[in-house]
Amino acid sequence: MEAHFLIYCFTFCLGAVVGSFLNVVILRLPSEDQSIVFPASHCPACKKTLCWYENIPLLSYIFLLGKCSNCKRLISPQYPVVELLMGVLSVALFFRFGLTLTGFGYFIFCGALLAIIWIDLHHQIIPDVISLPGILFGFCFSFFNSTVGWQESLIGLIIGGGVLYLISLLYYLLRKQEGMGGGDIKLLAMLGAFLGYLSLPFIIFASSISGAVIGIATLLIHKKEVNTRIPFGPFLSISALIYLFFKEQIHLLFALYLRGELF
Repeated sequence: MEAHFLIYCFTFCLGAVVGSFLNVVILRLPSEDQSIVFPASHCPACKKTLCWYENIPLLSYIFLLGKCSNCKRLISPQYPVVELLMGVLSVALFFRFGLTLTGFGYFIFCGALLAIIWIDLHHQIIPDVISLPGILFGFCFSFFNSTVGWQESLIGLIIGGGVLYLISLLYYLLRKQEGMGGGDIKLLAMLGAFLGYLSLPFIIFASSISGAVIGIATLLIHKKEVNTRIPFGPFLSISALIYLFFKEQIHLLFALYLRGELF
């Protein structure tokens, strides 16, 4: 029992460290003139380079009371949130898949989705540098994936990209304006590659419903125009994460629904 606890603690810490790196990716990747490697981590406001003890995932934010030690500007809560989420996802992945190639592949997948969620929220873009390699990696990963075969992956990436492309094309033909960005199309192709084509009905349905509800609520609360663009990438990504960890339960509920035994 103690050994298992230590393993889970190590897994969480590893995920939190990766989450700290993801914060750098989220901050710098959308800017073409910034590198995710250089310079070293620094305060976005005063540019002071962080000391090692100011760069410890989660703990530094707590000890610094959420403020820069130099300029006293508030540090965005996004930093500890991303570190915490990646730590929790790492533990969940280890619990579900163990120390396997499947678990390692989905560890990279979860990290990519966390970066996509925050970048799309901040900038309303999904970088090709994440989604396009993600499509290729997801398909190559299927040859080692114990849960999704290469045929499922190949069909998933083709259908995933094709479905959203057709929806976007129909919307454009009807409304004469772009309703869905190319980034969303590539993202769904990536999700299909990692999770297989059987995941797509749930991902599309769950993301559409949640996106519509939150989008309408946002428009009403903030009194924005109907044409205001709501980033769809986070809804696709969160739906994919739900499917990853609750695949069997989702398929069971769907089977019960088809047999009329759900209600």
